[in-house]
Amino acid sequence: MTQDQTAANGPHIPVLLRPLLAAVAPVSGRWLDGTFGAGGYTRGLLEAGAEQVTGVDRDPLAFELAKPWAGEYGDRLILQPGVFSRMDEYAQDLDGVVLDLGVSSMQLDLAERGFSFMKDGPLDMRMSQSGPSAADLIAELDEAQIADILFHYGEERASRRIAKAIVKERAIEPITTTLRLAGI
Repeated sequence: MTQDQTAANGPHIPVLLRPLLAAVAPVSGRWLDGTFGAGGYTRGLLEAGAEQVTGVDRDPLAFELAKPWAGEYGDRLILQPGVFSRMDEYAQDLDGVVLDLGVSSMQLDLAERGFSFMKDGPLDMRMSQSGPSAADLIAELDEAQIADILFHYGEERASRRIAKAIVKERAIEPITTTLRLAGI
C-alpha cells in the first residue's frame, strides 16, 4: 500500500471516538490531540463543536495525509509537529486532551515505512523520519545494546539470544529489510 492508497482509503475512524464525544458532550473549547495520526479524533472534535484543536504528531506523513481536508477547518485546526514530552509547549488553557496510544496501523500498513514484519520493506522504523534508522542501529550497536533495546522497548524475553543471532548474521551480510530481520 502506498501513501496515495492510504489517503484514498478514507479517514481512519478511531474506535473510541463516539464514547469520547458522548463523555464530553457538549463538545466546546480548545483541545489538544496528542496523537494526531490520520486525524480521526481531531476531525470528530471539530465536527462536534470544538472551537479549536491542536493536532500533534511526530510523523510528517500524518500532516501530509491531512492536506486534502485540513483547510476546511481554517484557524480552528493547528497542525503541530512534536512529541509527548513537549505537549505543554504546544497549547495551554485547554478544555481537553485526547491521546490514542498504541501501535499505529497507519505506519504498519505501509511497508516502505519499515515497521511491519508482515510485508518486506526497508528496515527503517523511524516515526519522525529523522535520526538513525533501525538498519543503522542493527549495523552499529553491540550485542548488549541490541539486546537491551529488544528487552526494554520490545518486551522480548529472548532478547539476548536474538541479539546474538543478529550480530552473527550481520557479519555475513548487512540486515537492511524487515523480513530479513524477522527471519533472524
